[in-house]
Amino acid sequence: MTFLGILAAMAAIGFMCWLLFNLAVFALPFFIGVNAGIWAYGTGAGWLGAVLVGLLAAGLTLAAAQGLLILVRPLWARLLIALAFVAPAVVAGFYATLGIAKHMMPSETWQLIFSVIGAIAVGVTTFLRLAAMASTESADTGHARI
Repeated sequence: MTFLGILAAMAAIGFMCWLLFNLAVFALPFFIGVNAGIWAYGTGAGWLGAVLVGLLAAGLTLAAAQGLLILVRPLWARLLIALAFVAPAVVAGFYATLGIAKHMMPSETWQLIFSVIGAIAVGVTTFLRLAAMASTESADTGHARI
C-alpha cells in the first residue's frame, strides 16, 4: 500500500510540473486578471462583475502581448515584452518547485538550489513558448520574421 502512495505522489508531482510548464506563459495575464477582478469587486461590481472584469483584463493582456510581439520590429522591444511575461513565470516556477522540494528533502539549502533550477527551467520554457508565438511565417518570403 505504501508503494502505491509513493507512485501516486510521483504521478501528482509529474502532473503538476507538466501543468506548470504548459501554463507558465499565462502567469502575467492571470496576475493582471486577478488584480483587476479584486479591484472591480472592491469598487462594488459584485462577484459576477469582478469575474467578468478579470477575464476581460486577462484576455486583453494576452491579446495585446501577442499583437505587440507580431507588430514590434526592434529586437530589444520584443525582449522587453517577453521579459514582462517571463518574470512572473520565473517567480511562479520558483515557488512551485519550492513547494514540491519541501515535501521531498529536509535540507533547506538543497530546497533552494532545486527551486532556483526549477525557476530557470520554467523561465526558459516560457521564453521559448513566447518566441514560438512571435515567430510567424512571412507570406511573401516563406522565411520566419525576426
